[in-house]
Amino acid sequence: MTPVCRIEDLPEGEAVRVEVEGSPEPIAVFHADDGEFYAIDDTCTHQDASLSEGWVEGCFVECPLHTALFDLRTGEPTCLPARRPVRTHRVTVLDGMVHVEARPVGEAGGVVAEPAEIVA
Repeated sequence: MTPVCRIEDLPEGEAVRVEVEGSPEPIAVFHADDGEFYAIDDTCTHQDASLSEGWVEGCFVECPLHTALFDLRTGEPTCLPARRPVRTHRVTVLDGMVHVEARPVGEAGGVVAEPAEIVA
């Protein structure tokens, strides 16, 4: 698992882009409006745009380039122009620190991401 940031350093509705060992591309970690943490590949599958720079609404992120919308829980696009999902990744909160574990390459989105596991 790769440490990302402290809980208080990532406000609800915000995201951070991180490089994670085992992932060929950056990962975006989101603190969604529901209070949960989610992680997906940072690059939009429609065109190279950073999803961490997009707009978070509920459990969705809107790509800043062409407004494709992705579900943070599944990685699935919910509207055009994106047609392919992004990978989801496991998030764990351990002693107030957010960690992410990259899903192996070849595993696409569509796998429901469980809310962050919180370990005291």
